[in-house]
Amino acid sequence: MAKKSKKQQQSGGTPATVALTAAGVPFTVHSYEHDPSHPSYGEEAAEAMGVSPDRVFKTLVADVDGALTVAVVPVAGQLDLKALAAAAGGKRAAMADPALAERTTGYVRGGISPLGQRKKLPTVVDESATLHETICVSAGRRGLEVELSPDDLTTLTSATLAPIGRG
Repeated sequence: MAKKSKKQQQSGGTPATVALTAAGVPFTVHSYEHDPSHPSYGEEAAEAMGVSPDRVFKTLVADVDGALTVAVVPVAGQLDLKALAAAAGGKRAAMADPALAERTTGYVRGGISPLGQRKKLPTVVDESATLHETICVSAGRRGLEVELSPDDLTTLTSATLAPIGRG
């Protein structure tokens, strides 16, 4: 796992919140007590924060034609792998091995953030994000979410917007 700087250690920040601060992007951190027995990390976050599941987005890592790619979709739906492959300019997509996703991003499953990853990966954000003034994504650990504008998220991750989620 990547070493934390003194500033991160003192502030309790994650690589995601440090990246947002460094970019000068306005954001709000939401913290809640993670329940390991909850069946869905994303739905748990929405319930704990009292936010519509349409505004809470999960970060998934997929393998598109041999290249890891990040998909950001609403927790209320699922990732459409065919749509992700097309949006990423590939032919086939499958979910990445969880251990590889953790090693590559520097985050643990259920806490993978699209921001501040160890290795910057191509990112596709479901276009439904633009329907909201702000959305929530993982801040880099279970029980911690960051709320920001979809425009800021797509800019910071150099993401493509595409219809990759399905209800």
